[in-house]
Amino acid sequence: MGAKNVENKHIRISKFLSLVLRHKPETIGITLDSEGWADVGELIKKSFDAGVMLDRPMLRQVVEGGEKKRFSFSPDGSRIRANYGHSIPVLPVHEPAEPPEFLYHGTAEEFVPSIEKDGIGPGTRQYVHLVEDMKTAVEVGSRHGEPAVITVKAKAMHERGYEFFRTESGIWLTKEVPKEHIEIEGSKQLKEG
Repeated sequence: MGAKNVENKHIRISKFLSLVLRHKPETIGITLDSEGWADVGELIKKSFDAGVMLDRPMLRQVVEGGEKKRFSFSPDGSRIRANYGHSIPVLPVHEPAEPPEFLYHGTAEEFVPSIEKDGIGPGTRQYVHLVEDMKTAVEVGSRHGEPAVITVKAKAMHERGYEFFRTESGIWLTKEVPKEHIEIEGSKQLKEG
Protein backbone atom coordinates (compact mmCIF):
# COMPACT_ATOMS: atom_id res chain seq x y z
CA MET A 1 0.00 0.00 0.00
CA GLY A 2 1.46 3.37 -1.04
CA ALA A 3 2.09 6.26 1.36
CA LYS A 4 -0.85 8.19 -0.10
CA ASN A 5 -3.21 5.24 0.46
CA VAL A 6 -2.02 4.86 4.07
CA GLU A 7 -2.53 8.60 4.66
CA ASN A 8 -6.03 8.43 3.14
CA LYS A 9 -6.88 5.42 5.31
CA HIS A 10 -5.70 7.29 8.44
CA ILE A 11 -7.86 10.29 7.48
CA ARG A 12 -10.91 8.03 6.94
CA ILE A 13 -10.34 6.27 10.29
CA SER A 14 -9.82 9.62 12.07
CA LYS A 15 -13.09 10.96 10.63
CA PHE A 16 -14.87 7.76 11.63
CA LEU A 17 -13.49 8.00 15.18
CA SER A 18 -14.54 11.66 15.34
CA LEU A 19 -18.09 10.69 14.41
CA VAL A 20 -18.26 7.85 16.94
CA LEU A 21 -16.26 9.33 19.84
CA ARG A 22 -17.34 12.99 19.54
CA HIS A 23 -20.85 13.00 18.14
CA LYS A 24 -22.75 9.75 17.53
CA PRO A 25 -21.56 6.64 19.37
CA GLU A 26 -24.97 5.12 18.67
CA THR A 27 -23.98 4.92 14.97
CA ILE A 28 -22.22 1.65 15.78
CA GLY A 29 -24.03 0.89 19.05
CA ILE A 30 -21.38 1.75 21.63
CA THR A 31 -21.83 3.69 24.84
CA LEU A 32 -19.30 6.21 26.13
CA ASP A 33 -18.78 6.78 29.83
CA SER A 34 -19.23 10.21 31.45
CA GLU A 35 -15.75 11.33 30.33
CA GLY A 36 -16.22 10.07 26.77
CA TRP A 37 -14.17 6.87 27.08
CA ALA A 38 -15.01 3.82 24.96
CA ASP A 39 -13.74 0.28 25.47
CA VAL A 40 -11.20 -0.42 22.69
CA GLY A 41 -12.29 -4.06 22.23
CA GLU A 42 -15.93 -3.07 21.94
CA LEU A 43 -15.06 -0.23 19.52
CA ILE A 44 -13.13 -2.63 17.26
CA LYS A 45 -15.89 -5.27 17.32
CA LYS A 46 -18.79 -2.83 16.76
CA SER A 47 -16.82 -1.04 14.02
CA PHE A 48 -16.27 -4.39 12.27
CA ASP A 49 -19.99 -5.16 12.60
CA ALA A 50 -20.67 -1.78 10.93
CA GLY A 51 -18.27 -2.55 8.07
CA VAL A 52 -15.26 -0.53 9.28
CA MET A 53 -12.11 -2.56 9.70
CA LEU A 54 -10.13 -1.41 12.75
CA ASP A 55 -7.45 -3.05 14.82
CA ARG A 56 -5.26 -1.94 17.71
CA PRO A 57 -2.20 -1.09 15.56
CA MET A 58 -4.34 1.11 13.28
CA LEU A 59 -5.90 2.88 16.30
CA ARG A 60 -2.43 3.43 17.78
CA GLN A 61 -1.20 4.94 14.49
CA VAL A 62 -4.16 7.33 14.33
CA VAL A 63 -3.84 8.32 18.01
CA GLU A 64 -0.07 8.76 18.01
CA GLY A 65 0.29 10.08 14.46
CA GLY A 66 -2.27 12.84 14.65
CA GLU A 67 -0.64 16.25 14.99
CA LYS A 68 -3.78 17.72 16.57
CA LYS A 69 -3.93 15.05 19.29
CA ARG A 70 -7.63 14.46 18.71
CA PHE A 71 -7.69 11.10 20.52
CA SER A 72 -5.97 9.40 23.42
CA PHE A 73 -5.76 6.03 25.09
CA SER A 74 -6.18 5.40 28.79
CA PRO A 75 -2.88 4.63 30.59
CA ASP A 76 -3.53 0.87 30.33
CA GLY A 77 -4.57 1.11 26.65
CA SER A 78 -7.96 -0.51 27.24
CA ARG A 79 -10.00 2.63 26.52
CA ILE A 80 -9.97 5.40 23.90
CA ARG A 81 -11.57 8.86 23.81
CA ALA A 82 -11.75 12.03 21.75
CA ASN A 83 -9.85 14.77 23.59
CA TYR A 84 -12.09 17.66 22.48
CA GLY A 85 -14.77 18.65 20.00
CA HIS A 86 -17.68 16.73 21.53
CA SER A 87 -21.24 17.63 20.64
CA ILE A 88 -22.47 15.09 23.21
CA PRO A 89 -22.14 15.81 26.92
CA VAL A 90 -18.90 14.55 28.45
CA LEU A 91 -16.97 15.71 31.47
CA PRO A 92 -13.55 17.27 30.82
CA VAL A 93 -10.61 15.05 31.70
CA HIS A 94 -8.31 18.03 32.10
CA GLU A 95 -7.98 20.08 35.25
CA PRO A 96 -8.94 23.75 34.93
CA ALA A 97 -5.91 25.86 33.98
CA GLU A 98 -5.04 29.54 34.04
CA PRO A 99 -5.03 30.85 30.46
CA PRO A 100 -2.68 33.44 28.97
CA GLU A 101 -3.85 37.06 28.80
CA PHE A 102 -5.32 36.61 25.31
CA LEU A 103 -6.60 33.66 23.31
CA TYR A 104 -8.04 33.65 19.78
CA HIS A 105 -11.12 32.22 18.11
CA GLY A 106 -11.23 31.78 14.34
CA THR A 107 -14.59 32.10 12.63
CA ALA A 108 -16.16 33.35 9.41
CA GLU A 109 -16.85 37.02 8.80
CA GLU A 110 -20.58 36.25 8.40
CA PHE A 111 -20.84 35.25 12.09
CA VAL A 112 -19.32 38.48 13.43
CA PRO A 113 -22.63 40.42 13.88
CA SER A 114 -24.05 37.58 16.01
CA ILE A 115 -20.84 37.35 18.06
CA GLU A 116 -20.78 41.12 18.63
CA LYS A 117 -24.35 40.89 19.91
CA ASP A 118 -24.22 37.65 21.94
CA GLY A 119 -20.56 36.70 22.49
CA ILE A 120 -19.23 33.26 21.53
CA GLY A 121 -21.19 30.13 22.36
CA PRO A 122 -20.16 26.53 21.77
CA GLY A 123 -22.53 26.06 18.83
CA THR A 124 -23.02 22.34 18.29
CA ARG A 125 -20.06 21.50 20.52
CA GLN A 126 -19.83 21.40 24.27
CA TYR A 127 -17.12 24.05 24.56
CA VAL A 128 -15.82 27.09 22.71
CA HIS A 129 -12.44 26.26 21.15
CA LEU A 130 -9.68 28.86 21.45
CA VAL A 131 -6.05 28.90 20.33
CA GLU A 132 -2.93 30.72 21.48
CA ASP A 133 -1.88 32.24 18.15
CA MET A 134 -3.53 34.39 15.53
CA LYS A 135 -2.17 32.35 12.57
CA THR A 136 -4.01 29.21 13.69
CA ALA A 137 -7.19 31.22 14.31
CA VAL A 138 -7.01 32.62 10.76
CA GLU A 139 -6.61 29.07 9.38
CA VAL A 140 -9.67 27.91 11.36
CA GLY A 141 -11.72 30.92 10.24
CA SER A 142 -10.72 30.36 6.60
CA ARG A 143 -12.34 26.91 6.68
CA HIS A 144 -15.73 28.59 7.11
CA GLY A 145 -15.43 31.48 4.64
CA GLU A 146 -13.82 34.92 4.80
CA PRO A 147 -11.90 34.71 8.12
CA ALA A 148 -12.45 36.81 11.21
CA VAL A 149 -10.44 36.45 14.40
CA ILE A 150 -11.91 37.13 17.80
CA THR A 151 -9.41 38.15 20.47
CA VAL A 152 -10.59 36.80 23.80
CA LYS A 153 -9.53 38.52 27.03
CA ALA A 154 -9.00 35.13 28.62
CA LYS A 155 -7.09 36.16 31.74
CA ALA A 156 -9.78 38.73 32.63
CA MET A 157 -12.47 36.07 32.14
CA HIS A 158 -10.53 33.64 34.34
CA GLU A 159 -10.25 36.28 37.06
CA ARG A 160 -14.06 36.63 36.90
CA GLY A 161 -14.48 32.90 37.56
CA TYR A 162 -14.74 31.39 34.06
CA GLU A 163 -13.06 28.00 33.78
CA PHE A 164 -10.58 27.16 31.04
CA PHE A 165 -9.21 23.74 30.12
CA ARG A 166 -6.10 23.18 27.97
CA THR A 167 -5.96 20.07 25.80
CA GLU A 168 -2.78 18.14 25.02
CA SER A 169 -2.74 19.73 21.56
CA GLY A 170 -2.83 23.27 22.98
CA ILE A 171 -6.48 24.01 22.31
CA TRP A 172 -8.20 25.89 25.11
CA LEU A 173 -11.81 25.12 26.01
CA THR A 174 -14.35 27.23 27.87
CA LYS A 175 -18.15 27.09 28.08
CA GLU A 176 -18.78 30.56 26.61
CA VAL A 177 -17.17 33.92 25.94
CA PRO A 178 -19.30 36.94 26.90
CA LYS A 179 -19.29 39.82 24.42
CA GLU A 180 -17.57 42.16 26.89
CA HIS A 181 -14.48 39.94 26.71
CA ILE A 182 -13.94 40.04 22.95
CA GLU A 183 -12.30 42.19 20.31
CA ILE A 184 -12.94 41.40 16.64
CA GLU A 185 -10.52 41.56 13.74
CA GLY A 186 -12.27 41.06 10.39
CA SER A 187 -10.75 39.90 7.12
CA LYS A 188 -9.94 43.48 6.04
CA GLN A 189 -7.94 44.10 9.24
CA LEU A 190 -6.23 40.71 8.95
CA LYS A 191 -5.08 41.45 5.38
CA GLU A 192 -3.74 44.87 6.40
CA GLY A 193 -1.93 43.45 9.48
